[in-house]
Amino acid sequence: MSSLPGGLRVAVLSGGDSDERLISLRSGAAVQAALAERGHLAVPLDPALVDLTSVDWTQFDVAFLALHGRYGEDGQVQRVLEQAGIPFTGSDSQASHLAFSKSAAKERFFQCGIPTPPYGLLHCADDPLRVERLVAEIGYPLVVKPDAQGSSLGVSIVRDPADLPQALRRCFDYDQFGLVEQAILGTEWTVGLLDDLVLPPLQIETPREFFDYQAKYHDDATRYHFGENWPRGDVQQIADVAAAACRALGVKGLARVDLRVDARHQPWVLEVNTIPGLTDHSLVPKAAARIGIDFAELCDRMLQACLSGRPPRPHLLQNAFVPRRGP
Repeated sequence: MSSLPGGLRVAVLSGGDSDERLISLRSGAAVQAALAERGHLAVPLDPALVDLTSVDWTQFDVAFLALHGRYGEDGQVQRVLEQAGIPFTGSDSQASHLAFSKSAAKERFFQCGIPTPPYGLLHCADDPLRVERLVAEIGYPLVVKPDAQGSSLGVSIVRDPADLPQALRRCFDYDQFGLVEQAILGTEWTVGLLDDLVLPPLQIETPREFFDYQAKYHDDATRYHFGENWPRGDVQQIADVAAAACRALGVKGLARVDLRVDARHQPWVLEVNTIPGLTDHSLVPKAAARIGIDFAELCDRMLQACLSGRPPRPHLLQNAFVPRRGP
């Protein structure tokens, strides 16, 4: 596959211009180290610094996506890579675009009979009376979240109507569209998948109201469990619902499904992440390690998944110059 003995030439895309840039850079650095450990040549590419449409992709066997947020998970980068004919990790542009919009994904879940909380879609310019009617239909407590954003940025749980205006302002700081969604009171879970391999469901326990940005990246008090005290059938149901959500969206490669499980042990799908965090402390690597897959092997399996069945790519240049955007 590559002129490197036993390895591939891998473009590792991380950084970008989204609000999740710093997290993406951390993911990219961890991926580069893991791929080097497995004998691959990993070359970092930052879409904030490099015009991806001008890259000579023949110098690479594959692109590894460690981007988060807009122009990373929303299908735009995937479309560029599809047009360039370069294999890449994760879902195609259509599935990525569908999953990145929480409202579009939820509509697909409804169509497929996958449990997801009732919601309404708002625009930042909506009439206050429409907002009031929609909130009355959903009822309190409710969740306010941007339609297209990751890392729980702009998300609030609202229990008191007096707190709603501030929650909406926070949401619209990140997106002109937002969701008001019925809050599912219960436990928080996440399930990682790599195509047909469903990793052990992971229960998240945080002293915060929910698994927000602070809890994900800065709070050492967050604890993780693998359902040791749960009935095996309930944990299996969580895994099954997560897998069904990925099938409904057409998601491929590595993905992570976030869920809430209510007091009746009914799982509810909140969203599907098509490029989950990829540091060695992120949730999916924790679940993979549970079944003996270390971080380097996980990254290698992601490459294998996207290259499966594809013919080798020719290498026209040994060390091609990658053009940078701007003067």
